[in-house]
Amino acid sequence: MTPKYIDIHSHVNFKAFDEDRDEVVKRTLANDTWVINVGTQVDTSRKAVEMANEYEEGVYAIIGLHPIHTGASYHDEKELGEGGKEFTSRGEKLDKDAYGELFKNPKVVGIGECGLDYYHLDEESIDRQKEAFISQIQLANEFNKPLMLHIRNNPKNSNRNAYQDSLELLKKYSRVHSASGGARGDVHFFAGTPADARAFWDFGFTLSFTGVITFTRDYDEVIRLTPLEMIMSETDAPYVAPVPHRGKRNEPSYVREVVKRIAEIKGLSESVMAEIMVKNARRVFGI
Repeated sequence: MTPKYIDIHSHVNFKAFDEDRDEVVKRTLANDTWVINVGTQVDTSRKAVEMANEYEEGVYAIIGLHPIHTGASYHDEKELGEGGKEFTSRGEKLDKDAYGELFKNPKVVGIGECGLDYYHLDEESIDRQKEAFISQIQLANEFNKPLMLHIRNNPKNSNRNAYQDSLELLKKYSRVHSASGGARGDVHFFAGTPADARAFWDFGFTLSFTGVITFTRDYDEVIRLTPLEMIMSETDAPYVAPVPHRGKRNEPSYVREVVKRIAEIKGLSESVMAEIMVKNARRVFGI
């Protein structure tokens, strides 16, 4: 079966969905939408795999350690965006054996979300992030899986570019290749410059966009420039719900609004854009 939409980055495995998780997934599938739930620590990664196993088709998992979870840290709604609840991370050191065991499950289609987060620009934290990122690149090499990248700059400091630094590490350590000979992976919630975008396309990574694009024009230029074969749609649920659901908890079935907006920017019909994005997702993640 081929769905009409795919949400390539969601977190229905998070606590925000504890009360109605199955209903949300069933609603997603009923709306002809597939979903990839993404882990951020070993526990949420295990939950993503458990969820994928509960459904015959249309629910998949990506497992990994988010850069903000590589050390003890506090995060509030201002940092997390709409739908985010403040929390304190306990910090986790990447356990390659634990993640390697999860990779044996055929519903696991990638590793992440991993990368570099410069929001707080703490040098000790960045060193830990780089160590964890390199380890996950190596896991992706070992299991021939694509990477789901989380990259974020500090909005008050333009002297450090997390996109450039992440790409340098990928070029140095990545050995994952697609059938076309390029590296495989996606830069989730892309918020870099056109130059950053081009650097990742040239390396073989797609860019994905969230519901933020439905209520700001900040991403329009990059979306217009991004080649059709290098763009994908996501929700990052439960965060940043798109218009007309803004202010509510986000969920995978809302990914249609993201596809619709990208189609408008690209000057294509929604149905054509949806077909392209599904094709891209199936190519990158092998689903």
